[in-house]
Amino acid sequence: MIEYPNFNFEIEHKAPDSRARVGTLTTPHGVIETPNYIFCGTKAAIKALSPAQMIEAQTDIILANTYHLMLQPGADLIEKMGGLHKFMNWNGPMLTDSGGFQVFSLGEGTMANEIKGKSKGHDNKSLMEITEEGCVFRSYIDNSKIKLTPEGAMEIQRKLGADLLMQFDECTPYHVDKDYTARSMEMSMRWGDRCLAEFERHHNGAQGVYGIVQGGVHEDLRQISAAYTADRDFFGTAIGGCLGGSDEEMEAVVASSVPHIHAHRPVHFLGIGRIKDIFRFVRLGIDTFDCVIPTRLARHGAAFIKGHPGETINITNAKYREDHSPLDARVDVPASRDFSKAYIYHLIKAGEILGMQILAQHNVATINMLMREVRQAIRDDRLDDLEKEWRG
Repeated sequence: MIEYPNFNFEIEHKAPDSRARVGTLTTPHGVIETPNYIFCGTKAAIKALSPAQMIEAQTDIILANTYHLMLQPGADLIEKMGGLHKFMNWNGPMLTDSGGFQVFSLGEGTMANEIKGKSKGHDNKSLMEITEEGCVFRSYIDNSKIKLTPEGAMEIQRKLGADLLMQFDECTPYHVDKDYTARSMEMSMRWGDRCLAEFERHHNGAQGVYGIVQGGVHEDLRQISAAYTADRDFFGTAIGGCLGGSDEEMEAVVASSVPHIHAHRPVHFLGIGRIKDIFRFVRLGIDTFDCVIPTRLARHGAAFIKGHPGETINITNAKYREDHSPLDARVDVPASRDFSKAYIYHLIKAGEILGMQILAQHNVATINMLMREVRQAIRDDRLDDLEKEWRG
């Protein structure tokens, strides 16, 4: 049995009418409260923001991406530099994914250009082969052939040095049939066992590994995969893979998975993080979320605003050209309170990096405020009222 001596997850309060819960997640680099939001530092950097600015925005935890970092600058160099925490100068908890999502979504040619870091029109069908051993793909940097296995994914994440790791899994696209999805899920389960075996070989208490629930949109497959993760010595559980083509399908995927996962482990939802998603899925028992949305929206001129219909405003709208008001004085960071909308409008129209930086910190701080208020609302059993405050 794998034990995690420097990790812990305690549930402090459960909602009476849903699976929503408040907990504390302990890692070697600190303790965070849940539910919480893990911000994406894909290439060992939060886009447009420094670690100091993330701390100023009251950020608790961030993530980095195995796929991108294995290609540039490489896991060996990051290990030589003391691991991601020292490399980035981030002293708080950190998560890395396994690289599987990027490998397989790139292979389908559907990966978001923003995550891949390439412009539109580039041929991104880089996946060459999937076998029981692992996968072979071509690097988008130099077109070299690279093999990634469950053991390799764990070795890379060990060298990167994050607190929380993910097992290697295949992410099936939406269009494949149930038979393929079932075979893929079963292979991901075997890969999960190989990940655990490799993890245990080097385990020294510095890291904890999550199992990932797969199975596409098929509820019976999700139940099988969820039960598998509960039966193995993972520290936590992640819900990933294809989540359907609508909010309703996504909710059904999670609702069919959660009753079968380990009830006392932290639960992470991979790649999801709109405001409406937070309220929907904390009710289903999700403890942590991650998504590129807060900083991506900032780069397109959008700002999260509590209580605004549609969640965001577009600062490039002409009505903000002469608007003296700040983005949101309720959010206690300089980006939200100290600059007029007119100034930010000017910065974005002029192509000034500062505009994106202001919007990025505002969005991060707003999401952090949301998560603090969600935790308190769960404690006070008033989550429905809080959702009305945020979503109008």
